[in-house]
Amino acid sequence: MITVKQLSHHFEVGKKGQKTILPVLKDISFHVEKGEIVAIVGKSGSGKSTLLNLISGFIQPSEGEIWINDQRVTGFTEAQFADFRLEHLGFIFQSFQLIPSMTAFQNIELPLTFQGMDAAKRKELTKEMLDKVGLIDFQDHYPSELSGGQQQRVSIARALVLNPPLILADEPTGSLDSETEADLLQFIQQLNRELGTTFLIITHDDAVAGIGNRSLTIADGRLLEDGDSL
Repeated sequence: MITVKQLSHHFEVGKKGQKTILPVLKDISFHVEKGEIVAIVGKSGSGKSTLLNLISGFIQPSEGEIWINDQRVTGFTEAQFADFRLEHLGFIFQSFQLIPSMTAFQNIELPLTFQGMDAAKRKELTKEMLDKVGLIDFQDHYPSELSGGQQQRVSIARALVLNPPLILADEPTGSLDSETEADLLQFIQQLNRELGTTFLIITHDDAVAGIGNRSLTIADGRLLEDGDSL
């Protein structure tokens, strides 16, 4: 599902002619099988979010390769990656990233609209997802009228509505209380079992990492081997 080969990345900081190279990731390699839940863990500043942005195609690596669903995505143009994301990737964010002027139904429907699906099919699939996440009675509510847990369920439904093979989640429970977090983690496991969706989750939370088949630890930009310490 995901293969990362000898991935390194650095940022250039400073003014032109006085730029400094800031290494962020160093020679990272790993593989995620289809249907796994894999957590990427590490302290703040370890490079977790940069890794997720590289896999998502929002930034290009300085070195190395990324393969997703048997396609080499390294070197894709911005337009190519936009099309690829729409077909292959779903995203769950800590801050939900819902559009406040849209209802729960409209937020979930949005990716289907981008795909050019006709209105009747969009309505059918959106209602199916609302039912699956237990929010069919809240479809006309705006994000401000929903609890944090309900907003995150809308976010998950939006990520899943196109049935992508891979979900990338960035601190998905970071804005939730402990009880809501536990419910959401059970829900992610349920979706993984029922749909076979692969999840790659960035987290610093042991409870989140605990739902995965395994976890990978990043420290100071490198992937630690089993037995290494932070």
